[in-house]
Amino acid sequence: MKSFNVVAVKRAGRPGAGRLPVRALGAVAGAVMLVFATGAAVASKLPERSISLEEAVYRLGVGDVLKITVFGEEKLTGTYPVSGDGQISFPLLGRIEAKGKTQRELEVLIKTQLADGFVNNPSVVVEVANFRPYYILGEVNKPGEFAFADGLTAFSAVARAGGFTYRADQKRIFIRHHDSSQEEAFRLDGGTPVLPGDTIRIPERRF
Repeated sequence: MKSFNVVAVKRAGRPGAGRLPVRALGAVAGAVMLVFATGAAVASKLPERSISLEEAVYRLGVGDVLKITVFGEEKLTGTYPVSGDGQISFPLLGRIEAKGKTQRELEVLIKTQLADGFVNNPSVVVEVANFRPYYILGEVNKPGEFAFADGLTAFSAVARAGGFTYRADQKRIFIRHHDSSQEEAFRLDGGTPVLPGDTIRIPERRF
């Protein structure tokens, strides 16, 4: 047994055994560098995500929770979730369409309906108590649904999802807005904005 071990050690220790030639190592290193350079070049050509004037005007949607105040009417004041059909259930008025409206538009609608035989000269304020959630998928450690916070960026969203995995491409991000059926690719940086209802996907890096 001892002589067998000695022979095995000698064979394993032969100079050059199991090593790639210098040229082969250079080729492998070159290929890896090319992949990195290509990925960086592709990411640099992607657009930055910016918020349009239309997107800057917040429109209510499924998953939002509203705080509606009718001054002087405690029984009407309360929190109202926007249900899956885009409506809220409001006392006296029944089902009211909220999806797609601004807070101001919903205020006017409720005020108009209440004034039609229910409340004399009503004063109504609509606020968003809780924004609809956003979703993050792909190469993060804890993908899932998260509560939206005002001023949220992609890096903040990734941090809340446990950070990037070791496979993550940290230069690209795919985002699908809540009212769109397709995701778009953007360059990922510290200021990439996230909106309520967005679905974010962190892709795997290309190597």
